[in-house]
Amino acid sequence: MWVSVDLCVVPIGVGVSLSPYIAACERVIAATGLMHQLGPNGTAIEGPWDEVMDCVRACHAELHGMGAPRLYTTLKLNTRTDRQQSFSEKVASVEQQLAGPLPKG
Repeated sequence: MWVSVDLCVVPIGVGVSLSPYIAACERVIAATGLMHQLGPNGTAIEGPWDEVMDCVRACHAELHGMGAPRLYTTLKLNTRTDRQQSFSEKVASVEQQLAGPLPKG
């Protein structure tokens, strides 16, 4: 099954600056070869379900390995059975609507 997720992993107990941990997680994600896009509050990742979930687990393992005693993670998932739709297609669809005329009603 194809899945698109928004992943936000927050290390707890490591101080105020989280960017070293976010960068480490981004390196893990990049190494998987999955399509991904860093955002201001998380990372969008898409691909086959098992590969994406393995990626999430690998991020947890990496950050715990860096000494983070606790991780708080939010994960939003989106699946479709009628077609495989990338997150860039979803964004383009909304941008197309924004460029067009306002709906009546």
